[in-house]
Amino acid sequence: MRNPLSEKIVAIPPSGIRKFFDIVSEMKDAVSLGVGEPDFDTPWHIREEGIYSLEKGRTFYTSNSGLKELKEEISKYLDRRMGVNYDPNHEVLVTVGGSEAIDIALRAMLDPGDEVLIPQPSFVCYEPCTILAGGTPVIIELEEKDQFKLTKEKLLEKITPKTKILILPFPNNPTGAILERHELEEIAKIVIEKDLFVLSDEIYSELSFKQKHVTIASFSGMKERTVLINGFSKAYAMTGWRLGYACAPANILAQMLKVHQFAIMCAPTTSQYAAISAMRNGDADVEMMRESYNQRRRYLMHRFKEMGLECFEPFGAFYAFPSIKRFGMTSDEFATRLLKEEKVAVVPGTAFGACGEGYLRISYAYSLDSLKEALNRMQHFVDRLDGKA
Repeated sequence: MRNPLSEKIVAIPPSGIRKFFDIVSEMKDAVSLGVGEPDFDTPWHIREEGIYSLEKGRTFYTSNSGLKELKEEISKYLDRRMGVNYDPNHEVLVTVGGSEAIDIALRAMLDPGDEVLIPQPSFVCYEPCTILAGGTPVIIELEEKDQFKLTKEKLLEKITPKTKILILPFPNNPTGAILERHELEEIAKIVIEKDLFVLSDEIYSELSFKQKHVTIASFSGMKERTVLINGFSKAYAMTGWRLGYACAPANILAQMLKVHQFAIMCAPTTSQYAAISAMRNGDADVEMMRESYNQRRRYLMHRFKEMGLECFEPFGAFYAFPSIKRFGMTSDEFATRLLKEEKVAVVPGTAFGACGEGYLRISYAYSLDSLKEALNRMQHFVDRLDGKA
């Protein structure tokens, strides 16, 4: 029998995030800090709107690009929160999570040989989605000495005549790094000068603890060069609803819509009705959750300091990225031993790129009680490694 599998697909490794999650799901009394999923229930008014839509029999397909009312609310939200305006009829597309939006943007924009700049450590999907779209990933290795920010020097080093897209993953998963306005201004100048496009993944835009999030699309000359990706999973605790969106110039969005039509048809109808309530009435919920995450973030940094773990202060998303280099173990070895010996699951930094070696991703999207228990166990583990226990 001839090989039924695509060599391209076989060559792509599975997600490094899920490995430890799958193990811990079958381990009694384990505590996981590995998955980036809010521990909050979706706010009741959002769930209620979803339930009401089902009671009213709204179980039909929506238009391919999404409910008109939702697209209008997304446009109002981005204008209100980020000062950037999109035409809801031609520049907004509702997708099945932010991940679909990333995938179809790359498929709509890349031809074989086009290079995509991917700062790492970063979310696991950018590199495989680039490969699946026929593009060539070019990795920009970010460093702790720069607070894992993308600097103009690192960006300029990697640009070639084949470079087409820069992925901008800030606030960042896994490091928690953010880019401030003046830093984005420098990147925007280079993007315009080098005639590039930006795929800006802003799924954590509402989880910024140092200053209000700024989108690169708001700078002069950048809206026409940017595909802005966002969604409802993180800010509104709606992971299981699987709903995201993309905003882009009409000529780009029309081609993204084409891929979406053939692959998906439309995003879930119930989720779209629920998301309308999130956009209209969810600002207070977002603020409450942000304050809770910030409290957990400060607690995590305090405990790291107590156990002697170096960790630059993360100001975005709900992740910390402590260094374990002083223990002389790989990230995978440290995470594996921590899970086996203390039943605490974290994600090795290498799941997010080779330059994540020597680090762990720890999510603080969990309750304070869970964090305390996990950090107590981690303290015992570190003390043993240091010969204190």
